[in-house]
Amino acid sequence: MKSLTKNITWWVFSFFCVIIGIYPLLYFFIDRLFGLLGSKSPDLLSDTTWNIAFYGHIVLGGLALLIGWLQFSKKLRNKHIIWHRRIGIIYVISVLISGLCSVYLGFHATGGLVSKIGFISLGLVWLSTTALAFKAIKNGNITKHQNFMIYSYAACFAAVMLRIWLPLLTISLGDFIPAYRVVAWLCWVPNMLVAYFIVKRKN
Repeated sequence: MKSLTKNITWWVFSFFCVIIGIYPLLYFFIDRLFGLLGSKSPDLLSDTTWNIAFYGHIVLGGLALLIGWLQFSKKLRNKHIIWHRRIGIIYVISVLISGLCSVYLGFHATGGLVSKIGFISLGLVWLSTTALAFKAIKNGNITKHQNFMIYSYAACFAAVMLRIWLPLLTISLGDFIPAYRVVAWLCWVPNMLVAYFIVKRKN
């Protein structure tokens, strides 16, 4: 029973990673006011720098989410270590670009200072934990590398939690703006707490 629960959890986790990972592609095929873009001003939507940051963030962030979960597969690590390393390099590069874009976008977040600090903090946590994971593996410290990668992907998984929490909060609070302020923190802080307990249990 425990094994079945673990398998179901893994496949549900993988499903959300893949679905939300390819979700950014929708922005290339439907109206520009789709999703969160509907809350942005026309001036911001026409700003070249903001658009570069936005698409850099969603495309490479989506890629990081799409491939990152594979790194936690023991089977892949044990039997295909070269692919594990290649995927890891792609993940780190994707996080570097997407994370920097997310910090810039955070300064323009809808909802004022609360939202801005929340999303900027998320971007900085994502960048720093990924950098520490990369540094650890370069130094040959596998345990520390694995620990920081858990934190890194917990930050990456904020993309999934945001899309789960935001509609629920909008309905319960009756307005998008206060819901967005809450989700700016709720989408990632609990993830980091879960990551902390996973790391603690693993070690």
